[in-house]
Amino acid sequence: MACGKITKRTIDALIANCAEGFLWDNAIKGFGVRITRAGAVSYILQFRMGGRESTTRRYTIGSHGSPWTPVTAREEARRISLLIAQGIDPVEADKQRRQEAVNLAFSSYAVGFQKACLSNSWNGCVERSLRLYVKPVLGNKPLPKIKRADVATVFDRMPAHQVANRRNVFAVLRRLFRWAVNRGDIERSPMDGMETPPPVRPRDRWLSDEELGRVWRQTFRTHRCFGPIVRLLILTGQRREEVSSVTWSELNRDELMWTLPGSRTKNGEPNMIPLNALAVSVLDAVAQAEIWPRQGKVFTTSSGAPFTAYSKGKREIDQLIAEDGGEPVAPWRLHDLRRTLATGFQRLGVRFEVTEAVLNHVSGSRAGVAGIYQRYDWKKEKAAALGQWNDYIAPFFAPDRGAQSGLG
Repeated sequence: MACGKITKRTIDALIANCAEGFLWDNAIKGFGVRITRAGAVSYILQFRMGGRESTTRRYTIGSHGSPWTPVTAREEARRISLLIAQGIDPVEADKQRRQEAVNLAFSSYAVGFQKACLSNSWNGCVERSLRLYVKPVLGNKPLPKIKRADVATVFDRMPAHQVANRRNVFAVLRRLFRWAVNRGDIERSPMDGMETPPPVRPRDRWLSDEELGRVWRQTFRTHRCFGPIVRLLILTGQRREEVSSVTWSELNRDELMWTLPGSRTKNGEPNMIPLNALAVSVLDAVAQAEIWPRQGKVFTTSSGAPFTAYSKGKREIDQLIAEDGGEPVAPWRLHDLRRTLATGFQRLGVRFEVTEAVLNHVSGSRAGVAGIYQRYDWKKEKAAALGQWNDYIAPFFAPDRGAQSGLG
């Protein structure tokens, strides 16, 4: 077993002489070079974990050539020797690094977390939050290496005005790291001790009868999917994703009922939405018949994909309203149509419990113990309320804007 100073000169000489075997450095214990019959050269470190009684092991630093030269390999050998002196096995540490780089890389780990999110509504929030805001920052960084400062960078790069998105991203990341802790992939969440972003200021925007009529009339000049979606939002008070993803199998024209499964609702609770006359007419127009299909999505683009161009459709309808000759309309969102229905119900004298049942809110009268024991579905009352809403708003949808109602 040859010993000597491992330098570029000695390595070149061994290669030139077609030597085979080991050359051990006389300065760093265990540091050596292995040369094969084929002339391949690699740097190694021979060591024991646990004293003379333990088995001798070898750690391969790397093959001769960039980045491993006698100088860089010697520095690496010193670093590994210090780890060994501290009781750290370099072979196991290297395996752990490889595992982290592959199995615990954030981007790939996030895919597994998303698949574990069973709720469709939550899954959508997870997908959007990770794709738009988190992955561009954390990339493939191993989960155990992610620090609080890395998470803070995610929020630093988000627009300050996106208050709701910041809270959504915070909730997604907090659950992801807790999931990782429960699985034993990390010891603790880097978000421990981080303050939740401030809550979204509650919106109080709802559309007046005149504004609602103008929105309704202009929907007929927008995309063939967007227009009916907006009209159903006005008529049913359901959420945007719930309406845009509705399937024909959920709808029953004979019973005038839309059965929304819990797998598609925000709170996981199913909802029965009676269909009033205007809602039926909207769906008849989409089906182009009074007999509806039994399966398939109600709203799909020409390519068969789900409709997602909400922002474009909203900008178009805003432009059309701005050009219709009426007074300027204050900024509004599609979600404000849901609040408009709730406000309209209140003006019509609809019971609070019925309004919550239509909106599928698990709060107020349906929260806590009351929600557990109060399982009445308010089916008849919901049908009556949505029928009242139908009769009240219909006059405002006429081209001449209809007669004004006496309700304040």
